[in-house]
Amino acid sequence: MPLRSSTTPHDTVHHPLFARYYAKVSPLFDERAGIGAYRQELLAGLSGRVIEIGAGNGLNFAHYPTTVSEVVAIEPERLLRRRAVDAAVRAGVPVDVVPGAAEALPVKSEAFDAAVASLVLCSVRDVRRALAELRRVLRPGGELRFFEHGRSEGRTYAAVQYVLDATVWPLLMGGCHTARDPLVAIRAAGFELGAYRRLRVPEARIPNPVSPCVLGVARRPEA
Repeated sequence: MPLRSSTTPHDTVHHPLFARYYAKVSPLFDERAGIGAYRQELLAGLSGRVIEIGAGNGLNFAHYPTTVSEVVAIEPERLLRRRAVDAAVRAGVPVDVVPGAAEALPVKSEAFDAAVASLVLCSVRDVRRALAELRRVLRPGGELRFFEHGRSEGRTYAAVQYVLDATVWPLLMGGCHTARDPLVAIRAAGFELGAYRRLRVPEARIPNPVSPCVLGVARRPEA
């Protein structure tokens, strides 16, 4: 793995209570809310070397196609990283789980064919820096695959999300923010936005604060 020097501490994120909760319930969400199928769609067709930020407990690993030669999975939270290591052993492709933060990736520039951001941009401390790092480590023309929740298109519901973000939600949910706009952030980082579609996860009559999602692809420009 092409490393670069970094002063970022290994455990830059420490949310032990949320990590335990997420490790327990996320497999249920994958099954009951259909998130597992979205993970499969997100990763379909990838090949070569891939970097994944905020890998969590490694739920994406089982969905990587065999055309992927290596996955470098970055996870800053200690408990989730341990779970990701266990998941990597069972993966059908080589997965190297690495401590680190999305805002300072411990890898060389232009070293990857694709990057994956899956339900992580909501919780990184600096979205702009994290996306700049992904652009740095992708080769020209490389793909960014994203599956993220974010701000509702409805004004009233978006206002509720802003209130939650300013009060209890990040404290209870491990730094998660409900009202960030991943599409705006990806464009602002210099990526060329490709095909994407908006989703509501789960497809329930009454949405929850993280129901509005978007799944798609962007690219680092060739020049």
